[in-house]
Amino acid sequence: MKRILLVVLVLALITASYLAFSVSGLSTTSVIASKKTYTATMYIAGMGGHFAKADITIDPNNADKPLTVSSLDRVVIGDKTTHPTHDARIDVKDPNTLFWSTYTLDPSKKMHVGKSDLRTGNVITDIALDPDKRAPGEKPPLYCASGQTINNYLPVFMGVEGYIDVFDKKTLKLKHRMFVSDIGYKEGSYVFVHGINSNDMKTFVISMNQKGDDGKANGKVDFLLVDLPSLEKGKWKVLKKNTLTGEPGKTITFRQFFSKDNKYIFESAGDRFWLIDAKSLRLVDEKMTEGQNHDAMPTPDGKYAVLTLRTNTEGCDAEGKAIPGKTITDGTLQVYDFEAKKIIGKPVSICVDCHKNVGLGDKSSVLCGIDGIWKK
Repeated sequence: MKRILLVVLVLALITASYLAFSVSGLSTTSVIASKKTYTATMYIAGMGGHFAKADITIDPNNADKPLTVSSLDRVVIGDKTTHPTHDARIDVKDPNTLFWSTYTLDPSKKMHVGKSDLRTGNVITDIALDPDKRAPGEKPPLYCASGQTINNYLPVFMGVEGYIDVFDKKTLKLKHRMFVSDIGYKEGSYVFVHGINSNDMKTFVISMNQKGDDGKANGKVDFLLVDLPSLEKGKWKVLKKNTLTGEPGKTITFRQFFSKDNKYIFESAGDRFWLIDAKSLRLVDEKMTEGQNHDAMPTPDGKYAVLTLRTNTEGCDAEGKAIPGKTITDGTLQVYDFEAKKIIGKPVSICVDCHKNVGLGDKSSVLCGIDGIWKK
């Protein structure tokens, strides 16, 4: 009899719990299955002298379209002849300030570093610099990635010789220029340099693609963790080094982000995405991407990441109709699921979708770096 009463009591409790959820308009299934959504305004660097400004939502509960774009605009820093850019870096202390740098020399053979007011879209400061004699920049690439400290902006010169500059955030005065040759990387030994700071401002990670006998990236990538307080003072202090291997000519690292807790590095690697342990610099996960991966920005909780990709798509005429046989490059976004260790959904157009509205849907558009402001 006691056993029967116990069973009846348990069933009653389960029923009561179910009814409680039902009264509030929820089922037990939906409560368990529902995942947090994220919204953000993203700034995506482009070669047209502007950043795409995209309001996005990540909804993991929508298996078909986990990432959607509600609006597209742009922040202009110059035109395509003077200010092609790959670099977006929002000030850690002031979300209204965007630092940037240019990827090619302007017609006057100058390279630019500057900052813009995101409230107005206006350029605050634009510094024109002479190329360094050790890195003339006659052919791109110039600046591509960047990091920061509280007081300094650190754009990374992607080309040869590669270096990291240290600019005072207030004045954009150049304080130090740190060549990677001073840590053993001589000209001819590498292809492309990128890097970013950890969120606690203690370290700075650098990725260096090794160069094969054919002069191209051989698929091996050196990662170096250096002391950031030393770097911003003009001194090198290497803390850790590791080499990861992909496919020659295809696996080429570009930009990256640390997770907010600084445990992981979300790394773009050309034909793939890499998740890297930030302490050991060892590989945690690897996923092939549908296009060339150029950046990877995690959500604040690190459960998802937004990847920037260069993908192929059909060109369109002035009315938005597909042009048969016309293939162009599109700048797109896609989502990586950290817990499931997989890429979800399809790439979502940013560049071509915007360009169609101004009659440029038949032209390739090249994106690169991303930064953004998470709203929730």
